[in-house]
Amino acid sequence: MIKRFFNAAIVYASLALAGGVFYREFTKYGGFTGRTNLAFIHTHYFMLGMFFFLTLALLERVFAFSGQKGSKGWVTVYHVGLNITTACLLLRGLAQATETVLSPALSGSLSGVSGIGHILLGASILALLILVRRSAVQTQA
Repeated sequence: MIKRFFNAAIVYASLALAGGVFYREFTKYGGFTGRTNLAFIHTHYFMLGMFFFLTLALLERVFAFSGQKGSKGWVTVYHVGLNITTACLLLRGLAQATETVLSPALSGSLSGVSGIGHILLGASILALLILVRRSAVQTQA
């Protein structure tokens, strides 16, 4: 699992860099000078992607938590939640940068889907922390 966590960190670091370049170039090309959610793709993928999976790799090395029932499932839920959230940032950011007016229904739908992504992230973070704690206590005993 350590190798998988490092591979995920590498993928998310690459996505973070690509997201940063896309934000900079897309807004520059379009002449947009305001604030847009595109800027948050870079930081979300760096912190919630790369940094999170580097941390999981270290925790796996110390506590070997991935052998517990449900750990792979919660990691998958985390991936899904992060990518849903980031996709919503991309869609809202594109609308902002192109100054596209979203209907109230579409804007609400986008916020709702983003909320689902955040819920998946939150639930999986808590579940993984509980799995790590359980392994840490077993290791200590």
